[in-house]
Amino acid sequence: MVYFSSFKKQLASPKLSWQLCLLAIVGGLSAAMLIVLFTFTIQFIQQLYLENHDNYTSLDTLSRFDLPIIGALVILFFSWLTGYKYQRTGIPFVLHRLKIAYGAIPFRNTFHQFIGGAVSLSTGFSVGKEGPVVHLGAAASSFVGVKLALPNNSIRTLCACGIAAGIAASFNTPIAAVLFVMEVILREYDMQMFIPIMLAAIMGSMVTSTIFGKNHDYEFISQIMINHQDFLLLILLGIILGVLAALFNHIITRTIKRFEKYHIFTRLMVAALITGCLGFVVPHAMGTGTSAVAFAVNGHEPLLLIFSLLAAKFLMTVLVIGLGMPGGIVGPIIAIGAVGGVFGSLLLGFIIPGNYIASDFALMGMAGFLAATLNAPLAALLTVVELSNQLDIMLPAMIVIASSCLISGQLFKSKSVFAMQLDIQNLVYRKPPIETALQRVGVLSQMNDKVTLLDCFPNTNERLNNTTKNEPIIVKTGDGYHTSYYWLEEKFNDLNPNNPPYCQHKLIPLFSQATLAEAYLLLLHQRNGAVYIHDQNEHDFLGIITFEQIKKHLLSG
Repeated sequence: MVYFSSFKKQLASPKLSWQLCLLAIVGGLSAAMLIVLFTFTIQFIQQLYLENHDNYTSLDTLSRFDLPIIGALVILFFSWLTGYKYQRTGIPFVLHRLKIAYGAIPFRNTFHQFIGGAVSLSTGFSVGKEGPVVHLGAAASSFVGVKLALPNNSIRTLCACGIAAGIAASFNTPIAAVLFVMEVILREYDMQMFIPIMLAAIMGSMVTSTIFGKNHDYEFISQIMINHQDFLLLILLGIILGVLAALFNHIITRTIKRFEKYHIFTRLMVAALITGCLGFVVPHAMGTGTSAVAFAVNGHEPLLLIFSLLAAKFLMTVLVIGLGMPGGIVGPIIAIGAVGGVFGSLLLGFIIPGNYIASDFALMGMAGFLAATLNAPLAALLTVVELSNQLDIMLPAMIVIASSCLISGQLFKSKSVFAMQLDIQNLVYRKPPIETALQRVGVLSQMNDKVTLLDCFPNTNERLNNTTKNEPIIVKTGDGYHTSYYWLEEKFNDLNPNNPPYCQHKLIPLFSQATLAEAYLLLLHQRNGAVYIHDQNEHDFLGIITFEQIKKHLLSG
């Protein structure tokens, strides 16, 4: 028990430790195993009626129309079992939970994400698997910290580790997973978290590579032939993608706002009808997008057909996600970017004639559109590099990314699609900088546990004789059921002998899992005093943290 207390105290420290790395590996393993179960579930469902994974062209026209409706009804049935509660899922929900609960994910939301994500990904909806795997990975990894009652700052790190492990496990892209977590989820680079997140991503990639093999969804894109004379075309392509990304983000948020007042039944059935109708006409637009990319990079399709595929995939994605279908958005974004890149190269080919390879511009479209919609240029660059296994695309991809991000962010003022979703839903995902800094530090690592404990208040105005010990003086009052603690703060600058030699502060109880952020908020109004740290029982006194300590911590950086 003493060793475990020391273990938790080390985790509360804002420093890299072997304990945190060990937990990251355990959390990454648990996240990866849940993702493996999720993947097997999708594969099992799809093999019942599809010849190849995510290829809905093998279905007849009536089946393409019926399948999304059946999927929506199954999801609604499970929603009905929970009273239509716990509907919030995916990356925006995880971002929200990171800010208000240090990444602890409720089980019932996770259950709904598993069932809803598996069904929507198996029945032709234009959603991606990264939303569910981020949610499931975060839940599996943070569950370890919650069950062990670890400090909240370490649970936050474990949540981030689970996200990285989930993405790496699904796409076999560990580097991009780490950058995605740092740039999109946490929006900070911290060595204390970077190493554990990297270890979790490695674990996630190793587990799924062992089970499913070392492959990825876009392994058929195997060459890059872009030359320096094509760079002007890449800039123009980036401009087109930036406009498309701003439009994409705007329509999604407008759809959410427009339909949020409708019942979940109405929203999901409308999403199913839209998917069925568009899938009836353009079957390659159904699913996560691998079929659409394979069709677009074929290189022999006319401009009008590529445009119809782009329009169908674009509308299907923004409307289905905006209507609340459980699923991710990154997979369809990558597909829209790839098809948009091919369409852009064909369109611009009339202006700057040349012999362009469709797969090259599909990769450029992926990079530019992903960066502009997520406002995550570095994560987008590394994602495309790992998906294609080609380092040669980095320079041309950077040109497209820079152009698309400038147009989307500067001209149209578009933010990350996740931030815009959270804004429109009034969900908290930002904290003041002081609170963000203090959330990284657990109270166990900063508390003063060497105190002088008295059973009653001293009945004298003389200075207490143990101040040379430099220990806080605590008075315990009460009968055991209504115990209170008071801190006697020495007044060394008061020269009036008639005044008491100390100030009396009633201590505010604070659970040992908390961070300095909670202590700061409890003391902010009075801007003095202290909190006392306790274990499961409020009478289990562990130590105190004063407001002055918190100020010194902030000033010391």
